[in-house]
Amino acid sequence: MSRVYNFSAGPAALPLQVLEQIHSEIFDWQGIGMSVMEASHRGKQFVELAERAESNLRDLLAVPDDYSVIFPQGGATMQMAMAPLNLAAPGDTADYIVTGSWGKKAAGEAAKFCTSNVAADSSDKNFTYIADESTWSRSDNAAYLHYTPNETIAGVEFHFVPSGDAPLVADMSSNILSRPIDVSRFGVIYAGAQKNIGPAGITVVIIKDELLDRARANTPHLMTWKSYAESDSMTNTPPTFAWYVADIVFQWLIEQGGVEAMAVVNQRKAMKLYAAIDGSDFYSNPVAKDCRSWMNVPFILADAALDATFLEQSNAAGLTNLKGHRSVGGMRASIYNAVSEEAVDALITFMAEFERTEA
Repeated sequence: MSRVYNFSAGPAALPLQVLEQIHSEIFDWQGIGMSVMEASHRGKQFVELAERAESNLRDLLAVPDDYSVIFPQGGATMQMAMAPLNLAAPGDTADYIVTGSWGKKAAGEAAKFCTSNVAADSSDKNFTYIADESTWSRSDNAAYLHYTPNETIAGVEFHFVPSGDAPLVADMSSNILSRPIDVSRFGVIYAGAQKNIGPAGITVVIIKDELLDRARANTPHLMTWKSYAESDSMTNTPPTFAWYVADIVFQWLIEQGGVEAMAVVNQRKAMKLYAAIDGSDFYSNPVAKDCRSWMNVPFILADAALDATFLEQSNAAGLTNLKGHRSVGGMRASIYNAVSEEAVDALITFMAEFERTEA
């Protein structure tokens, strides 16, 4: 078996141990003579899986008892609409901090349902910084404040939690489970699965219970958080295979020592890669050093004419999916939980050799 080092932004790498367990169970899950994909979501085995997954996620993130954990479909993009539908009445204002493409998309989606006030926007410098919190233009009595703690495209990450009285809503799709967080600081946390949780198709949403009754009356049933909270996320048939993989990933994370242990490794991986970039005249990273992402590291070659050669040679060396987003260009290494330190070391070695031969 030949495995490459996968630096994709998403769908992203999964731990080999998780893939091996899936492989061993794919035809006969828990001795029931069928795959988990064929089993009823109402059956005893799957209900136990769902309960275990929620319990383990609660333990990993130390989720307080007065929060609900749900697993809807639709990804983070659906949550961009569900946030205003569940938290803002018609005519209300919601504040948005825009530090990248996903924050911009979320603010635009909210504008369909309420007044979307962009309280800070770093597009003036191509999303390479986070404006000082003291400069944000917040609304009086905002229904909530939304931000994206990690922007996968620009490689900008908050290393602080915004303050304020409005419920804090965070799209943590690309950095959830990468380090400890204080869930009690948030009103809502949502995350698409395909970075640090599992395959695309399922979403994790953590909601403070006191916010569950704020949905506007005409919100479709499947677009209310409360419907999932009351049905154990089985309002309709859930994406059972994605949920199954998420359950295995949560168990794997616990075996690794939890998010505390992952944070140590993730920071070390990122600092190694940034050090290699900063120590070279051949590579550069445009993001302000106080908000560089641990998860998504963009970098630019001094000579863009070499981009295609870099990608061809890196791919041949088993270092895949390094092409930067089309809106940014250059390269991007996404180094989520499942991307090993060995993979990052291999990338750094390749970059040094490429510079030596091509510069």
